[in-house]
Amino acid sequence: MSISSSSSTDRAQYCIGDITRLTGLSADTLRYYENIKLLTLVPRTASDVRSYDQRDLSRLRFIQRVKAMNFSLEEIARLLEMREDPQHARDEVRKLTHRKLEGVENHMEELDTLRRELTLLVNLCGGSKAGCPIIDDLDGDTRRK
Repeated sequence: MSISSSSSTDRAQYCIGDITRLTGLSADTLRYYENIKLLTLVPRTASDVRSYDQRDLSRLRFIQRVKAMNFSLEEIARLLEMREDPQHARDEVRKLTHRKLEGVENHMEELDTLRRELTLLVNLCGGSKAGCPIIDDLDGDTRRK
């Protein structure tokens, strides 16, 4: 699974295929994260194979968790910076997370409105004898039959 380490610290080293299996991320995504500097420059072996270590793996898992919370790549980059010194970044992390929470709550309100509207359309459709209230509504026709 892992490339043997040449250092005396005996730290696990992983090739890109190992990391894709461990994280579920594609090799292209790993290269992209390295390119946009979400992942620090990954050292290469003498045969030009990327050699990831446990710290890289931890960073990638952090990125995945934060991305699943709908943070943008720019926000993820900032969180990664703050991750290096969490005590001093605590207030900024809290503010960023609070803004994200507000965005999620607003989105949930929009989705709830959409759910109610779609429920109404489905109910109107069931009671309609002529035409299609769903198409009429989507078409902007306010004449309900």
